[in-house]
Amino acid sequence: MFSKVEHMAVFIFVVLAVSAVVADEEPFIGVNVGTELSDMPHPTQVVALLKAQQIRHIRLYDADRGMLVALANTGIQVMVSVPNEQLLGIGQSNSTAANWVSHNVVAHYPATNITAISVGSEVLTTLPNAAPVLVNALKFIHSALVASNLDRQIKVSTPLPTSIILDSFPPSQAFFNRSWNPVLVPMLNFLQSTGSYLMLNVYPYYDYMQSNGVIPLDYALLKPLPPNKEAVDANTLVHYSNVFDAMVDAAYFAMAFLNFTNIPVIVTESGWPSKGDPKEPDATLDNANTYNSNLIRHVQNKTGTPKHPGITVSTYIYELYNEDMKPGPVSEKNWGLFNANGEPVYILHLTGSGLVLANDTTNQTFCAAKEGADPKMLQAALDWACGPGKVDCSALVQGEPCYEPDNVIAHATYAFDTYYHQMGKASGTCDFNGVATVTTTNPSNIRYFSLLHHQISIYDYVICLKPICLKCHRSWFMYISRKCWQVEWYPGEYYGPIYEFNKFRCCFPEIFWQWFGDPCNASQSTNIVVD
Repeated sequence: MFSKVEHMAVFIFVVLAVSAVVADEEPFIGVNVGTELSDMPHPTQVVALLKAQQIRHIRLYDADRGMLVALANTGIQVMVSVPNEQLLGIGQSNSTAANWVSHNVVAHYPATNITAISVGSEVLTTLPNAAPVLVNALKFIHSALVASNLDRQIKVSTPLPTSIILDSFPPSQAFFNRSWNPVLVPMLNFLQSTGSYLMLNVYPYYDYMQSNGVIPLDYALLKPLPPNKEAVDANTLVHYSNVFDAMVDAAYFAMAFLNFTNIPVIVTESGWPSKGDPKEPDATLDNANTYNSNLIRHVQNKTGTPKHPGITVSTYIYELYNEDMKPGPVSEKNWGLFNANGEPVYILHLTGSGLVLANDTTNQTFCAAKEGADPKMLQAALDWACGPGKVDCSALVQGEPCYEPDNVIAHATYAFDTYYHQMGKASGTCDFNGVATVTTTNPSNIRYFSLLHHQISIYDYVICLKPICLKCHRSWFMYISRKCWQVEWYPGEYYGPIYEFNKFRCCFPEIFWQWFGDPCNASQSTNIVVD
């Protein structure tokens, strides 16, 4: 093994060499887009969500034509992938590789901004029988790009798991599993000669879970640590405050061990599950939010790693959607930032870290039916949303949770807002021929009153979630009427403003809830719509 002096010399050489390669590049946060969902959104919906969240870099696990067409002319930078199951064929045949590039890259470029090709994923550990042809597959794909004059625009590489890096802490003494050197050395030669990067999947969650308590949770979650809590590389005396940086630096040192010092690293997968089974107690919403929020800030702040300060380590978060069809433990299905309907699994804490994935905005918007809109036009728009618009309106059927209140305004608002969110709140997706409008008022806080047959009903209408229906007594309404609108109640008749105005609003909780409590569990501010 190296002496401390030798370690320091290697460290300085690695810093200088890598700095020369990537110092001028801007870091980015990308997102992996998996498709193992029972209700996979349409490609146009996926792209609408990406645009709304200002996600400018994505990685696909294949080269799906529908997705590539939907991504055309968006400017979103796309990494396409050769699936593992196609690797053997491509690695054994130059013509097969050329055909793959022709159909999946050339046919879509430059309208679709393809910037990289991932050839397989974690092949050495998940498909070791294909390892002997991995480098050939990389070369054949690259040769096809050269033939199409696209080799300068599109990089070719293959994601590696951190598990092939042995003795990863301290990072300065890390090295690759030597049994894979016959593949890794020619692979690194290829990456160096083509100006590509080492793709690395970094999962501090698994490192933490497998450490038997050695790795503290805060160290895995990229939480700020006091100096006395940081891990110290005894060879270089560098402090590490998180697993992510330590693993990235370990990859650089492992390459240096094989005399490759100018290949940059890009992290193709990293994330944290938001839910797990009983054996996974730290797979929680709070931990997933903390990790991904801290990771995004870490990358966008251009922090770099302790041994490569300021050097970009662009990262793709795993992943866009929760994939409910993934096999394995509960956590495998819960790595996503969003559910299939486009709703965030949790609200990232990203204030001040840029706009990408900034779903923490306090100015959240919703889509609702316009007041005074023609009922027939509302019904037509509702029919379109539940039909060609592909909104799941099954909850609006009689007997289902969102059936009440049974009026076109409430039903249309449900469908409009669902569509609006499915389309990632993209511009123009809340219009419906002029009968819908974008609002900052959450429809879940709107009470819909119906003055029909001299009866009154109040509904806590919660979009997509849990509508609560409460039939309120006439005496209760009479009490509110007298206090709020100075209206006298007489059986069978209405007097005062209620009768004269078709639509009105009154923020009555401030006045009334303090008098007799909130029988409908109202929020602190409630809008009333009378129709």
